[in-house]
Amino acid sequence: MPTDCIDYRELPQFSELIRDYLDQKASVQPLYHRFPSLSHFEAQCQEKAAHYSTAQREGLVTEWRRQYKGFKLSEASEAHLNALHEPTTFTITTGHQLNLFTGPVFFWYKIISVINLCKSLQKTYPHYRFVPVYWMATEDHDFEEIQSFRWGDEKITWNSTQQGAVGRFVLDASFEEVRNRINTSFPEGERGQFLKTLFHTSYAEGRTLAEATRYLVHQLFDQEGLLIFDGDQTWGKTAFLPFALREIQEQITHQATQETREQMSSYKAQVNPRELNLFYLETGIRERLTREGDWIVRHDSGIRYALDDFKRHCQEQPDCLSPNVLLRPLYQEIVLPNLAYIGGGGEIAYWLQLKKQFQQFEVPFPMLILRNSVLHATAKQAKKAAKLDVAFADLFLSASDLRTRMVQKIQTVHYDFTAQKNVLQEQFAALEKLAVQTDPSFLGAVKAQTHKQLKGLEHLEKKLLRAEKKKHEVHLNAVEALQLELFPHRGLQERTVNFSSFYLSFGPEWMTRLYAELDPLHPYFSVMVWD
Repeated sequence: MPTDCIDYRELPQFSELIRDYLDQKASVQPLYHRFPSLSHFEAQCQEKAAHYSTAQREGLVTEWRRQYKGFKLSEASEAHLNALHEPTTFTITTGHQLNLFTGPVFFWYKIISVINLCKSLQKTYPHYRFVPVYWMATEDHDFEEIQSFRWGDEKITWNSTQQGAVGRFVLDASFEEVRNRINTSFPEGERGQFLKTLFHTSYAEGRTLAEATRYLVHQLFDQEGLLIFDGDQTWGKTAFLPFALREIQEQITHQATQETREQMSSYKAQVNPRELNLFYLETGIRERLTREGDWIVRHDSGIRYALDDFKRHCQEQPDCLSPNVLLRPLYQEIVLPNLAYIGGGGEIAYWLQLKKQFQQFEVPFPMLILRNSVLHATAKQAKKAAKLDVAFADLFLSASDLRTRMVQKIQTVHYDFTAQKNVLQEQFAALEKLAVQTDPSFLGAVKAQTHKQLKGLEHLEKKLLRAEKKKHEVHLNAVEALQLELFPHRGLQERTVNFSSFYLSFGPEWMTRLYAELDPLHPYFSVMVWD
């Protein structure tokens, strides 16, 4: 079962910013602190240790034990939790939304990337301890993004009218339809029964979505020592409160990220900062906060607080504050002894906007690591690709670019008019010199004719290419059909397909192979071929 490795830099799905980051280009270097390589973790450990106290560690372990009340921890998880008392223990973190049944399969790649990196670091730095962490995005309120997962060509969706932070949603009577769909959709047999049991024991009636997600992820990754953290609680918000109050008073994030946006103006900004990057949180409500002079306003309800009154309210009830996407990273790095964050391209892009914010708050900036990515193909699909003479890397192209690439590869007559265009430009350059010497008013006419002739050649080139595509239509259709098999809805497989499809096809070996092959310090898109 061979695995192909495609460099992320070769793929159109990754932005110029991410490609330049992986190349450590000078234009991106001011946006991060240390580039993620094994040799840089020693300095990162020392820096974080100096900024994370014994009291913080004791509070963290106490809070984590509270969150795991009623859970049986594996030997690995228990050892990790105990080790966090020590000043030489650090975390490697990824975060994700509470997608139903883990959502698209890249959720798995994130978590396994974190687990595998901790194992690599443990071998390199045996005098430290490294703990993999999954941070649940329990305070998000965009329910539409997480309420479904794909099963084959259909969607299984939880329709709920609950509002506010999704982690607090209760699996009430509205969830029964989802359970029934699982029973009727998942097949019989050992693998199908494993998935059904996993789903039903995780999404038990009366649990919150946060509780269900913790149970599910714990069942899947506890043996690897993964610890799951929920930021929607009082201890963490109390630690975060001084920073949140500074944000309210000084609007640091808006100023710092605006400066960074100007610095990275040649790239597309991933997230636009607000003047105040906090929400007001209570059951059923997550409202954006704005500041109007000496007043704090809850945007949706219009409820207003005098600034000093609001500060006192937050001190009495710190968990009423919820960070937005630009403050959540800071919150995470305040409450965890964290060294690195592993995320997708979009996540890394918005983290790269935050270094100045971290400097203003005097919090160490973590290393940023692009998660692993995988495309799964069967041996039959690999043979088909070989027969069609199409490389897996080609299949990442758009449908139009793929057809052009294939025609260029298989055509017997090559329609490249570059040489003719060069000759034409040389001839018209000579005519321009002659026109200037004869009558400068003719220069415009010569330039217009140059443009017309070059456009004519380009039009002829495209016309001949279209004719060549038509000539090879059967071959091109077969290539496009293969692309659609591997890229559902013309998108990356990992952003559409749920893990259950792969587990049913390949069994437990699917998980085993991911653990064996994923390595986030090597930026490649893996193509795993299965017999």
